Amino acid sequence: MNEEYDVIVLGTGLTECILSGIMSVKGKKVLHMDRNSYYGAESASITPLEDLFKRFNLPGSPPESMGKGRDWNVDLIPKFLMANGQLVQMLLITKVTQYLEFKVIEGSFVYKGNKIHKVPSTETEALSSSLMGIFEKRRFKNFLQYVTNYDESNPKTMDGIDAKTDTMRVLYKKYSLGPDVMDFTGHSLALYRTDDYLDQPCIETINRIKLYSESLARYGKSPYLYPLYGLGELPQGFARLSAIYGGTYMLNKPIDEIVVENGKVVGVKSEGEMAKCKQLICDPSYIQDRVTKVGKVIRVICILKHPIAGTGDVNSCQIIIPQNQVNRKHDIYVCMISFAHNVAAKGQYIAIISTTVETNDPESEIKPALDLLTPIEQKFVSISDQYAPTDMGSDSQIFISRSYDATTHFETTCDDIKDIYQRMTGTEFDFSEMERKKQDTFGDCAD
Repeated sequence: MNEEYDVIVLGTGLTECILSGIMSVKGKKVLHMDRNSYYGAESASITPLEDLFKRFNLPGSPPESMGKGRDWNVDLIPKFLMANGQLVQMLLITKVTQYLEFKVIEGSFVYKGNKIHKVPSTETEALSSSLMGIFEKRRFKNFLQYVTNYDESNPKTMDGIDAKTDTMRVLYKKYSLGPDVMDFTGHSLALYRTDDYLDQPCIETINRIKLYSESLARYGKSPYLYPLYGLGELPQGFARLSAIYGGTYMLNKPIDEIVVENGKVVGVKSEGEMAKCKQLICDPSYIQDRVTKVGKVIRVICILKHPIAGTGDVNSCQIIIPQNQVNRKHDIYVCMISFAHNVAAKGQYIAIISTTVETNDPESEIKPALDLLTPIEQKFVSISDQYAPTDMGSDSQIFISRSYDATTHFETTCDDIKDIYQRMTGTEFDFSEMERKKQDTFGDCAD
């Protein structure tokens, strides 16, 4: 281990594994270490089920009714991939898709008036949806056409709106859309967690709705994809990519010290040895004195023997509970997957609730979501602090990722990866730099 590397990476979370893969493809000499014996860190999938019970300090073993422990791969952090999003682009360009198989999430739902409603995925569904009245449906259709046709380089498509200065409130008002439609659009299509976006320039929301629409158009049922065998497959896929390009991996490796001299990182000590480096990437748990707490997230993993009521008995779905519906500042999310994704025993389901904590009683905050899932066989509750770096790495050359947030897709994680890349290299992230010889496709995505 007493060697010199261009980059040392600590932690095998998805962010760290993608950056490790990117740096290896770029020809950097990379050493990747993790104190854990498994890939994924905070974004791991836990198997067997017995390990999940141990992790949450639950007494005894899983009941026999839950089947074989090895049939379970339970994500610690619930996320889906937007079918046309940044992570899918990264997977395609690097050809990490060859190590993975995906299924389309079967439905996307939104909570309104104590009931869940399907987020329309076709024009026919939109016209029959109980989310809007008949006149609002027409106005909403015109609004969506405007968003679809909007082109920053073509003034004719702007119709009097300057998307870089006019707020989203102004755009909603232009189409006379009421609070319920604003709620549904901002939180189920643009996927905002709060209503802060209403008073910001509407260009970001237009682009978010376009991403949702383009992702939905890929497969039709919903805009989301999920990897068979759980999200833990994603960091492992990028770890393989790094290894192909010469990256060295060491799991179960204690990190004794990150060595800094004259304000700059020079290496990492582990078990009496030191590996030297020019740059270091790590998650916040490895360097607590260079991060700040920015909030808390509650996540509740629920094991069910049934699909969620009101979803049409689908094997997978997302449910968004907009904050206004439950008098909160942040949305509550429910991600459900099942035995159909090789993550649960036959006939069983995993629903994971997540939201940003707002009070001293986080479990009471997610009661509306728990009520949708009853009866629940077993639940596992975690409350995690969220961290952001205070050291941006310009002097120290230490680049720290942000904690995973409560969103149910990887777009914010990809933004963090691009930000770290820019700070490390001084250039904007370019997808083409990750490109391998032959473009891969998602053509074999299971239906």
